[in-house]
Amino acid sequence: MAALAISACSTEPGDEEIRPAESVFAGDIVVTPDSSGVSATLSVTTAIDMACAVVYGRTPDLGDGIATDTDMAGGAHADHEVVLTGLEPGTEYYYRVQGSGSDGRLYRSELMTFHTPAAEDDRPGENVAAGAEVIGVSSEFSAAFAARNAVDGDPATEWSSAGDGDDAWITIDLGGPVDVGGIGFHSRQMGDGTSIVDTFTVTVDDGEVFGPFPAGPGMSVVDVEVTGQTLRFDAVETTGGNTGAVEIEVYQ
Repeated sequence: MAALAISACSTEPGDEEIRPAESVFAGDIVVTPDSSGVSATLSVTTAIDMACAVVYGRTPDLGDGIATDTDMAGGAHADHEVVLTGLEPGTEYYYRVQGSGSDGRLYRSELMTFHTPAAEDDRPGENVAAGAEVIGVSSEFSAAFAARNAVDGDPATEWSSAGDGDDAWITIDLGGPVDVGGIGFHSRQMGDGTSIVDTFTVTVDDGEVFGPFPAGPGMSVVDVEVTGQTLRFDAVETTGGNTGAVEIEVYQ
């Protein structure tokens, strides 16, 4: 959704019209960095419907980026989930939450901080799924949540099914036989705790089925030793809803 253009440190006339975002937070802000330290997900619930974004940076000037809410319906709502990308491992980041409420007022939070973890890479090899061809999918919520997002290497995008729940699946073609040493699966999730893939299976070349393996928010890496070209990923146990994946990785 479109972010509200408010300077994070503005002192121009009219600032008195910007209300503290803390006044409409219905709970604590939770920032969950990925184990790689290069992205983080911010979740918060507001007492009123809002369209919001997060500005962030390594200094209080917040010059590194702005991330918008990933809610699928767009517009103002209460449960917010924002993915911050392009982060550096082992680094302190400053951020603010800002936006406009359905009441027509502007809101901006105080300056806050979080830390990314030091780089932790338990991947057993090179990811050869980045840019793979998607040759089948159970469904897509919209063009913005297309299946190709699951293999684009970008944690700010994601594939979502159109309400497939436990029946969600996606098949990718690696372009040729690959000696696979492991699989990574990063489930998408909604701010209300739905749309999470808890376990999944992998079917190789329409033959042998591996799993079920544990998944969930964040990248889950499992060991799988097989040679194959096409891999189908099936959700097995989920929390229901618009299930899908932020990223799927295949390691050689």
